[in-house]
Amino acid sequence: MKRLLHQIKMKYLGEQDNNIIALDGQRKYEKSGLTREQALKIRVMITKAFDEDKIYRNNDMGLDDLAEHIKHNRYIVSQVINTYFSKNFYSFLSEYRIKEAKRLLASNPNLSVKAIMYEVGFNSKNSFYTAFKKSTGISPNGYRNASFKHGMYMA
Repeated sequence: MKRLLHQIKMKYLGEQDNNIIALDGQRKYEKSGLTREQALKIRVMITKAFDEDKIYRNNDMGLDDLAEHIKHNRYIVSQVINTYFSKNFYSFLSEYRIKEAKRLLASNPNLSVKAIMYEVGFNSKNSFYTAFKKSTGISPNGYRNASFKHGMYMA
């Protein structure tokens, strides 16, 4: 139940709660030796890497690249993402890419969808369209048309 509430808060309110730890994650990683304080510091580093450094734009981005970027072990980085963001690395990566694509689609009518796809880190039109539609319920072109029709960026 805590995990569900955490996901709802993250998706609809954009809030992050440092106190929420997925119960499954606690059991799964109980022998990892990672303290809560260390995990929270790594969580901040991951968030900075994505929000400020925008490493998700690298189309070859993988868990090893993130781990190297923040200078931590890939297993610990994976543990923090699974536990504190309640998703796996590739879901986390895709979420950032789609969020950026939505922003670009709504604010840059002169950029093609294909250019935006590459700009946010996708290599394949099919994977981009699939991820975008899964996240928003509509195609990138449909999203762009709706955002201009309503004159706003649809979060």
